[in-house]
Amino acid sequence: MSQFFTVELSDPRFESDNLRLITVKSMALNKRADISVFVPSVPVSELKGMVILLHGVYGSHWAWTLKGGVHKTAHRLINENKMPPMLLVMPSDGLFADGSGYVPHVSEDYEKWIVEDVVSVVTQQIAGRPLPLFITGLSMGGYGAMRLGAKYSDRFRAFSGHSSVTELGQLSQFVEDFDRLLSSVQTQESVLESILQHKATLPPFWFDCGTDDILIEYNRHLHQALVQHGIDHQYNEFSGGHEWPYWEEHIVDSLLFFGRFCP
Repeated sequence: MSQFFTVELSDPRFESDNLRLITVKSMALNKRADISVFVPSVPVSELKGMVILLHGVYGSHWAWTLKGGVHKTAHRLINENKMPPMLLVMPSDGLFADGSGYVPHVSEDYEKWIVEDVVSVVTQQIAGRPLPLFITGLSMGGYGAMRLGAKYSDRFRAFSGHSSVTELGQLSQFVEDFDRLLSSVQTQESVLESILQHKATLPPFWFDCGTDDILIEYNRHLHQALVQHGIDHQYNEFSGGHEWPYWEEHIVDSLLFFGRFCP
């Protein structure tokens, strides 16, 4: 029996591009929320992992597919035997204002939504069994993926971030009412703080940023701090800015990276 009061799953007769849509009443959010899922064209028993992809500010569950074409990228990599067949799970961040930050708020827990509800409903409705978990994201989603990947190292086998916000305060450059966000959140833990607090159990991780990105210096500072603390990681810089062409290109790096840790 499902732990969720309501779950709406798209009808396979009308789906396209291997995309399945879920709307679920989240216990963490106490409201309905949406998830897009790329389901490879293989028997469910052959799925090797589940990758959670977190979007940035202003976006929703459809951003990674309809702005970044990540489902087409994954389909190509699987067909070329460059990555194992994995579910790509793309949830809404919960749709608080311009962005929730993927952190617990006073009245809604956007962190619990990602690490518990999203994983549970996709496991129940599509995977049918627990799969190895990975998490990545861009910008605000990079902040969420790297913070949660480190904090929940018992759940995620690896994590990554692209053009990541590294501290919650950096969202003030993007959102309309940052004071409203601050008054709502219960934690402002930075990526570095989360990594250092869980350094003894960190899974493999990597992050990157474009050399023309507005967040490049923050990512460089994070890299330097991790080096100083002796934290094993991979960091790369590439040409490009804070834009979809960059993320469309470099999500490939994350998918190939995660594929190395599948059974």
